[in-house]
Amino acid sequence: MRILIAALVAAGVCAAATPVAHADALYIDRTEWVAWGDLKSLRVYPSATGRAEAAIPGTQAQQNQAWAEVLELAPEADIPGMQAQFNCHWQFAEFVEPGKTSWNLEPWRPVVTDAELVAAGCNPGGTEEPF
Repeated sequence: MRILIAALVAAGVCAAATPVAHADALYIDRTEWVAWGDLKSLRVYPSATGRAEAAIPGTQAQQNQAWAEVLELAPEADIPGMQAQFNCHWQFAEFVEPGKTSWNLEPWRPVVTDAELVAAGCNPGGTEEPF
């Protein structure tokens, strides 16, 4: 696996990424920025507690705390559209694809209404990233 990642980095297919974790986080274990050419994606790795809470309807307060944890780990994620993508993943990911390794947020996606976001499977402006 390390050889494959090193080869992809050397070929410019993806950027080397360093996961960022925060010991006091409750809902988010870590985040990691990755890239495919000019496209970037923030991988958000929810904790077991985060996954459990996300699977319960009406956990808005926990969702807001989880987003605050994301911003502690990746403050550059505080741009239009990113929180809406996160909220969509919080509300639907554990129902649609339970246990998905990471919730992926992309700054290049268009800012859309909540209805459009849900209709696009939390990935407006194209399919889930190819990386």
